[in-house]
Amino acid sequence: MTLERGALLHNRYRIVEILGQGGMGSVYRAVDENLGVDVAVKENLFTTDEYARQFRLEAVILANLRQSNLPRVTDHFVIGDQGQYLVMDYIEGEDLRQRMERTNFLPDDEVILIGAAMSKALSYLHSRNPAILHRDVKPGNVKISPDGEVFLVDFGLAKVVQGSQATTTGARAMTPGYSPPEQYGTARTDPRTDIYSLGATLYAALTGVIPEDGLARAMENAELTPVRKRAPKVSRRLAAAVEKAMEIDADDRFQAADEFRKALLSANSKTQRLVEDDFTIAPSPSVPVPSIEKAPEDATENPPSSPLSVGVPLQSQPISDPENPPTSETPRQKRRKNRGKFIRFLLWMILLAAGLVGLAFYAPELPGLLSRFGLVPTQTSTSAPSLVETATEEVAPLVGETEQATSTPTFEPTATLTPTATLTPMPTETFTPAPTPLGGGAGQIAFVSDRTGFPQIYLGNTEGEDIHPITNLSGGACQPDWSPDGEEIVFISPCPGNQDTFSGSSLYTIGASGKNLTQLPSVPGGDFEPAWSPDGKYIAFTSLRDGHMQIYSITLKDNTVQRLTETTKDEYARQPAWSPFSNQIAYALRRYGAYQIWVMDNTGETQEQVTRSGEVYWDLHPVWSPDGKIVLYNQHLKTNSSRVWLMNILYENRGLAGLEIDADPLPIRDVSYSADGFWLVFEGRENSNQDIYIMTVSGASRTPITTDPAEDFDPVWRPNQ
Repeated sequence: MTLERGALLHNRYRIVEILGQGGMGSVYRAVDENLGVDVAVKENLFTTDEYARQFRLEAVILANLRQSNLPRVTDHFVIGDQGQYLVMDYIEGEDLRQRMERTNFLPDDEVILIGAAMSKALSYLHSRNPAILHRDVKPGNVKISPDGEVFLVDFGLAKVVQGSQATTTGARAMTPGYSPPEQYGTARTDPRTDIYSLGATLYAALTGVIPEDGLARAMENAELTPVRKRAPKVSRRLAAAVEKAMEIDADDRFQAADEFRKALLSANSKTQRLVEDDFTIAPSPSVPVPSIEKAPEDATENPPSSPLSVGVPLQSQPISDPENPPTSETPRQKRRKNRGKFIRFLLWMILLAAGLVGLAFYAPELPGLLSRFGLVPTQTSTSAPSLVETATEEVAPLVGETEQATSTPTFEPTATLTPTATLTPMPTETFTPAPTPLGGGAGQIAFVSDRTGFPQIYLGNTEGEDIHPITNLSGGACQPDWSPDGEEIVFISPCPGNQDTFSGSSLYTIGASGKNLTQLPSVPGGDFEPAWSPDGKYIAFTSLRDGHMQIYSITLKDNTVQRLTETTKDEYARQPAWSPFSNQIAYALRRYGAYQIWVMDNTGETQEQVTRSGEVYWDLHPVWSPDGKIVLYNQHLKTNSSRVWLMNILYENRGLAGLEIDADPLPIRDVSYSADGFWLVFEGRENSNQDIYIMTVSGASRTPITTDPAEDFDPVWRPNQ
């Protein structure tokens, strides 16, 4: 059961918010009320012996680690049949996968510093007695704090090597692209396993592409694409080091993490002279530099969902100041630069003072000469200070010194300043604080209802109140989706009802007030299932304009339309869903008689399968979590579309099996996230009545927000305004 906000856990940890969810439970941000500090709390809701043993192992491993690039565990406890809990340092910031999706790829020096920091952490783990293997190094498990510090997190798959035996005390799992072939069971894992995974992580950071899978390469079904073929500007020495770390035969890799670190640092002239504590990188431009003041409650983060990777989604971070762009220097480099500036300033002041003294001694008539030309103010008093005196300041004696009587020059005014007008501040409007709506943002939901006899789009709040229509079209309206600023809705019409395809329909936009109805350009066939990109520039949609379902994108700036998928008439591509970074689109693809979830970039390239359903189950209706970590989707029996399960899969685990979200009764269809990522709105059916419901992301607290006997469907949560 998901813990609610404000709950007091173990009489000590006050739950603040949910940070993410994994297969075994959730991760929360909490306040340690004994110490007054923020902590991350990871839960394990699976209380079977094997899961409990694995979770306790993770606690024992982390509790005994003391290294600057690793999180620190502070507590571990069990609460009856409820579950186990792990308390650790709360690490702010983004993970490497988020940074890669934001920037596509990273520069050489950043990759080197990340690799050096991770190699240092791995070297520490491998040198423990007994040695510890992480076995899950990947971009999502590399955290970057607001100070640019790099952390290796998530020890859920760790292995402790007992002597010379291949004793596995953690779970065995693989991440395609990042796991070496021996981790699939082809050979014993050892420290070189982590070196391969780190090399693959750096490969992805340099190129923006996940490398070819290790097992496929070992079976000669694929070859590793050289780094410089995908990223020609990467230095040859850096590319060679990364590729060596990823050799299929472990004997051909670096044999120790220290070797890999030295090779990385020597690949760039900027990093060759670094010392051990210089492995920090520039923080994200959207991550604020931490201050002494605590961030307000409504600015708290909603980090990724991997078990120990707790951080900030990009949407919730403040925009950087364009007048003061963020520097790429590390905190240590900033301090050195500031010291250098201060020393140079002192030298200039000394030289200036010496010059003034020299002028006063060798050219006493110079001040008067300068004053004739208006270059220095005319002194009106004989007691006015000389040039020597104006360059001298009274210095307070240091503590413990004997204060000597010194004459302090008296400065007399040279001119009387005319008082300037004082501006009287105008009164400003006083705003009465209001509670944050449920789910964040405006706390409103758009949905479709046929309660007037024909489907129209309605707007209402999460309490089921203030429900009112915003369309009144003779052909009906359905499938709404919000613009990212929450001011407009894109939808389709005509819409005779809640059906699968809409031949002859077109795309329209309308303001949230029901005004400014606009039809987007269309061609014969039928356009439907629109999705507005988070950057506001595009609308992706499904169309029958070429005779069968394909995905297109319209650029709102000039209304140009681009076809994104190229499938045969026997394959259908539909239901586009944008990632929160606007660089990827998840969609449903029908191949060989079955629907699966796929993903592509925003130009239709780099298509990749996410879920692997077959003839029995179909996967449809994908939706991204606000942090981009999870893809939710619906799954139903091919022969029974009324029983619709809600599934989730970590994007990093694409190609593996998804997990069912335990939420009843079924069906649960057309899910949409709230702005804070904590709630879901969906269409469901109870007592033969289809209504709109909300629940937490774990499936708890299911609550209806419509109860009208009519059919209510196609809900979508209004984003932040």
